[in-house]
Amino acid sequence: MKTELFIITPPFTQLNTPYPATAYIKGFLNTKNISSTQADLGIEVILKIFSKQGLKDLFNAENEKPLSANSKRILALQDEYLKTIDSVIDFLQGKNPTLALQICGDDFLPQASRFAQLEELDWAFGAMGTQDKAKHLATLYLEDISDFIVECVDENFGFSRYAERLGRSANSFDELYHVLGQEPSYIDKILISVLQPYIETVQPKLFLISVPFPGNLYSAFRSAQWVKKHHPEIKISMGGGFPNTELRSLSDPRVFEFFDFITLDDGELPIELLIQNIGGTIPEEMQMYKRTFLLQEGGVAYRNDSFRKDYKQADVGTPDYSGLLLDQYISVIEIVNPMHRMWSDGRWNKLTMAHGCYWGKCTFCDISLDYIKVYEPVQAKQIVDRIEELSIKTGQNGFHFVDEAAPPALMREVALEILRRKLAVTWWTNIRFEKSFTADLCLLLKASGCIAVSGGLEVASDRLLKLIEKGVTVEQVARVTRNFTAAGIMVHAYLMYGYPTQTIQETVDSLEMVRQLFEVGVLQSGFWHQFAMTAHSPVGLYPEKFGVIKDTEIIGTFANNDINYTDKTGIDHNKFSFGLKKSLFNFMHGICFDYELQDWFDFKIPRTKIPEDFIEKALNEDQNFNTKPTAKVVWLGTNPEAEYFTKTKKGNSWEIATLTFHDKKQTFTIQTNKNEGEWLVSILQKIRVASDQTYSFQDVKADFEQEMENFELFWYSKPVNTLREFGLLVL
Repeated sequence: MKTELFIITPPFTQLNTPYPATAYIKGFLNTKNISSTQADLGIEVILKIFSKQGLKDLFNAENEKPLSANSKRILALQDEYLKTIDSVIDFLQGKNPTLALQICGDDFLPQASRFAQLEELDWAFGAMGTQDKAKHLATLYLEDISDFIVECVDENFGFSRYAERLGRSANSFDELYHVLGQEPSYIDKILISVLQPYIETVQPKLFLISVPFPGNLYSAFRSAQWVKKHHPEIKISMGGGFPNTELRSLSDPRVFEFFDFITLDDGELPIELLIQNIGGTIPEEMQMYKRTFLLQEGGVAYRNDSFRKDYKQADVGTPDYSGLLLDQYISVIEIVNPMHRMWSDGRWNKLTMAHGCYWGKCTFCDISLDYIKVYEPVQAKQIVDRIEELSIKTGQNGFHFVDEAAPPALMREVALEILRRKLAVTWWTNIRFEKSFTADLCLLLKASGCIAVSGGLEVASDRLLKLIEKGVTVEQVARVTRNFTAAGIMVHAYLMYGYPTQTIQETVDSLEMVRQLFEVGVLQSGFWHQFAMTAHSPVGLYPEKFGVIKDTEIIGTFANNDINYTDKTGIDHNKFSFGLKKSLFNFMHGICFDYELQDWFDFKIPRTKIPEDFIEKALNEDQNFNTKPTAKVVWLGTNPEAEYFTKTKKGNSWEIATLTFHDKKQTFTIQTNKNEGEWLVSILQKIRVASDQTYSFQDVKADFEQEMENFELFWYSKPVNTLREFGLLVL
């Protein structure tokens, strides 16, 4: 098989679904009729390690270090691990569901230290089905083996990252270069055993390595090193999230002992130009590049001399997952929280509603870089075309939209288009908690298949939210999360501590806000991360405005993104890490709301200044939602059965309409006078979600007033309020 390109994601990213970058590039190359092959080496390496033969090799590997009691136990039980490993992997791949019954028993899986937490979680299994409980137990089993690998053969191993410390804030290439000069590790050898057959079969002219995170960097260099040594004729290029953020000031020529090119930002046009340049038809002096580092005259050169504009999102094609081992990914459940597990459980097709961020103001974010700065939405019909195409090609109808922040108006149009086409899909995405997410919009999103959203609450303090330029308040976040939760959509919040000038009091108050949000049930999941100052964020670019001082102005010759700094407050925010994360873990499982905040910390903290009913009051405040005349009116329900009859009382007669509706759960009726009933039958047909024509609130009002008066009086009447409960939405 001869192909133009070979594209990989090096170990390790996700176990349950492929990282989408290679599929995006392959989809684009299809539009240019350029042949390509892709592979996720991460899942393939994992499957080699976690197999009967892989564990035999692991247990027989040389280890000169003294073993801990836990590793001695695992080694003593090696026959049990060899007996069960292939069956467990099959189960986690969805191929052997009946094994769940055995896994949930006490005598099937060998148990080491990870199972110690089970006593704490016994209460949670009552809410979990057998399959989910078995997935969680199988995950602990794999993590036990992972602990053995880390202790005995490769300290850098991790399921979703490998040698991550070598990529984090690696201002100098020295340490990584030194490690690459040593003998390949145990994991490296398995990586090469997977890579080699691909290279020899595909025989690419250009080898593309996507590096999304620091935890993929080391394996990317090991892969490139092997190809350079054994196939020096193959050109190698790196792209992806890591170089886009970390390598923008690259100047160390040693990097190009491994790579020929490193491209930044959107990869479509830079890669197309690389293909043209290495094709041999364009003289070297005529070659143009787009956002590309390469070696010229012994030094690192950055070439951006092509006048061609980047491709519009409408023209980059549908992601193509062909060639990836979609039926071999494994679903794991590390935490039993139903929202938190979505990142590791289930296969998701990845798509994007809009390139960049429509808000683009948050001061901690890389808003100066194209992946945030260049905002370009895709048309709703084209997004749903891609949904249909991917559903057919992959056999999966679950979608994760990987937007920086999906735009509410576009989410509305996508939801309407999904409903018009009568598609059964499941999807989730990342959002901003803004007031556009009304109760009605959330109901529409739910009806279209949206099951979850994640968004940045960041710091639950209005002063800091204003400093961050988040554009939301805590009260607003509470009401929006309530709207999602009431619609049956789960909510995950990203939380931040240690933002510049954040006081200890504000950290404590943020924790209290988060506690209340979980206690009233409007948040289902969250994650605390400590603020990191990046070179391309407003804080990194203008630190003096935010009360911080860079520790050095020296720009690294390799990676240059995370910046060490000193906060003028002098507060050690690290000491809050354990308490914040432990409290959140418990809140996510619905317990410990009655604990004092002091109980989570082993040092003295001030009492919170947040009233204990702050969030509850925010949710109970009456909101004066005046309906905009331009708002869309949509009916999600069925056509009613109408009956008309005459009612007589005290000698007076009038005509009554009874409309009977059937929804998926129940049957209900409403009564109006005949004229209003006939109008309702007519207008509900016009505004049905399947209709191609859209009606605004003012259109509906005008339609009513052609025959009757007092529209507002009717609109806020009991019959219409009943319809609002069953799918009459104003968006």
